[in-house]
Amino acid sequence: MTAHQRDWQAFVTPGKDGAVHMDLAVDGITCAACMGEIERGLKRLPGIRTARVNLTSQRLAVDWADDETGADEIVAELARLGYVAHPFDPASQRERQDKTGKDLLRCLAVAGFAGMNIMLLSVSVWSGNATDITPETRDFFHWLSALIALPTVAYSGRPFFRSAFTALAAGRLNMDVPIVIGVVLAVALSVIQTAQHQHAAYFESAVMLLFFLLVGRYLDHNMRGRTRSFAENIAALKAEVAARIQPDGSVREVPLSKIAAGDLVLVSSGERVPVDGLVESGVSEIDQSLVTGESVLVPITAGQRVYAGTLNGAGSLQVRVRAASGATLLDEVNRLLEAASQAKSRYVRIADRAARLYAPLVHGAAGLTFLGWLAFGLGWQPALVISISVLIITCPCALGLAVPAVQVVASGQLFRCGVLLNSGDAIERFAIIDTILFDKTGTLTLAEPELCAEVDASDTAIALAGRLALASRHPLSAALVRATGALQPIADVTEVPGAGLEAIVDGKRLRLGSPRHCGASVVETEAALSAHPGASLLAIRLGDDAVRMLPFRQSLRPDARAVIDHLRAKGYALEILSGDTAPVVEVCADALGISNWQAGMRPAQKIARLEALQAEGRKVLMVGDGLNDAPALAGAHVSLSPVSAVHLSQAAADAVFLGNRLQPVADALRLSKKARAAIEQNLWISTLYNVVAVPVAVAGFVTPLMAAVAMSVSSLAVTANALRLRWGEQGTSHQAMDAKAQEPRSSGREQAKWTY
Repeated sequence: MTAHQRDWQAFVTPGKDGAVHMDLAVDGITCAACMGEIERGLKRLPGIRTARVNLTSQRLAVDWADDETGADEIVAELARLGYVAHPFDPASQRERQDKTGKDLLRCLAVAGFAGMNIMLLSVSVWSGNATDITPETRDFFHWLSALIALPTVAYSGRPFFRSAFTALAAGRLNMDVPIVIGVVLAVALSVIQTAQHQHAAYFESAVMLLFFLLVGRYLDHNMRGRTRSFAENIAALKAEVAARIQPDGSVREVPLSKIAAGDLVLVSSGERVPVDGLVESGVSEIDQSLVTGESVLVPITAGQRVYAGTLNGAGSLQVRVRAASGATLLDEVNRLLEAASQAKSRYVRIADRAARLYAPLVHGAAGLTFLGWLAFGLGWQPALVISISVLIITCPCALGLAVPAVQVVASGQLFRCGVLLNSGDAIERFAIIDTILFDKTGTLTLAEPELCAEVDASDTAIALAGRLALASRHPLSAALVRATGALQPIADVTEVPGAGLEAIVDGKRLRLGSPRHCGASVVETEAALSAHPGASLLAIRLGDDAVRMLPFRQSLRPDARAVIDHLRAKGYALEILSGDTAPVVEVCADALGISNWQAGMRPAQKIARLEALQAEGRKVLMVGDGLNDAPALAGAHVSLSPVSAVHLSQAAADAVFLGNRLQPVADALRLSKKARAAIEQNLWISTLYNVVAVPVAVAGFVTPLMAAVAMSVSSLAVTANALRLRWGEQGTSHQAMDAKAQEPRSSGREQAKWTY
């Protein structure tokens, strides 16, 4: 089916703020300059709001006003620019990318084999005594070299020829145009000189130029493919169907798109959970490493939350859907990954502008070099050789790779550490932070409350209360279920709205809920609160027995103290800004050793404190998760939010971190500093390369082959410098894993010390 026969409107989906959205796979994207060309070209169309190209996946995401521009016009504009569009499908796109990689590898192998043979022939000519090599023998070797070089250039140069001719047909220039010009001129000049029986020929230069270019392009393709696998692995966790339990009790498998919030689905053993929801019945264990970062199986019972993409263990679960296709945590992770890979930082924009100026500058420099040497009295053939060298050596592949290579590696390392970027320049801003403001609830603490008193397994009333709590979805009830390990629910439970639960057990009334619901006096309630400042109380009463008060608080994240100590040792100024009461915040601050804290903070007050620090010249990182943190997250120099945060806070944050640990905060700062240093190093490498190489080439000290080697080495240098982030992190990760393995496991009693 040809492009004009396809109904592109069928691939359009509703977007944000009344716009429409379409994802396209675009063939022919080879470098950062192609990205800029596409984005600028599409933005000339009326109604286009955003057009972002992902270099890694060659995916184009477009948002526009449907009443101003049609989907067909967008595809037609891409065709005019010289790019072929397809509907974006990860599976078919992966097949196209794999095919491209194999083609590059074949071209590379042919160029390498041919180049070695031509160089052997050249050595044979040049290594003998001049009196031993007759002109006929030399010409024979040159024509033999041509016989190898011409088909090799035609075959191995296809990736560059296609790209360059497509660009020229669309009336534009890209980085492959001067490469093709240089190769064609080198081959043509060699044929002319061989026909004229001259001593020099440059067949090996043209072939080895292609070889080194293909090495760089294949490595770049391979690196982007490995990074693309992150998103593919995440997408592979998504189920396509769900087993919905019908009102009559029957189970029917339906597409995930047909599942809505409130439906009841069955998750059998060994299956991935297809939705976000609450377990209504069943007992199992779940691998929640996607959410928590921990690979240990977590026991799951009624009342507990499960997430799409997590793996169910041996038991079957009935799950009440809270979020289905498109709205799950897994979908949010996918969106954040895509946003991070498409977003552009300040350094990328600098490199884009430089790459955009490249084509006219390099052609101008090569042309002036040719004219200059002619004016200086040099013959046209040696002058052309020098201008070819200038044309080749000034290829800005290193500049084009300088920033994207680091961003690709850094975003992959951050993802491994549980950090998902939501902003393209977040890495740069994380790197210059000197002050960190923490919210308390849900940020320094875990979102779910925990019982801060030890449970006596032989206590009948508490054991029965745990079973009664299975009938409730209240967070305190869920915490009581976890604390008691209750599995068997009590039958015939009555719920008193806004108060609690009741049931008759062995002729006695069992009540669970608020102190008032259980008959506690005001004095008893105040005494319990005085003993546990800031705690939430859950009352239990069995028959005529005395009311039992159970205090619940949110516990610190397991590694909170260690991470805070580490950040303090690194020189960061630390503060807590919380909307909670002063006694609760004070206990938390004391446990973490943070002396600067403020309680009862409203959103406006958090913003005021933020602005005061910024007025002092501080670069502030805000870490928070609540709705009241959203303004401060948006106003901070950079912001970070846990994955458990409300959606508005996640949207306001520059990055989101997964899991129950606080370590991703420290990892984000550490990795960003290393990434920023690598970006600056790469920009200096590519700049110094051109500052040194171009004058040397213009002066005539560089042959086309030397230019090809130098240009390829510069590209490989910036790629290797970016990969140092990965190599360094592997050692760091192994050390951290070894240290973690040697840590003694804390008991429940020790964990209680961290609860406040």
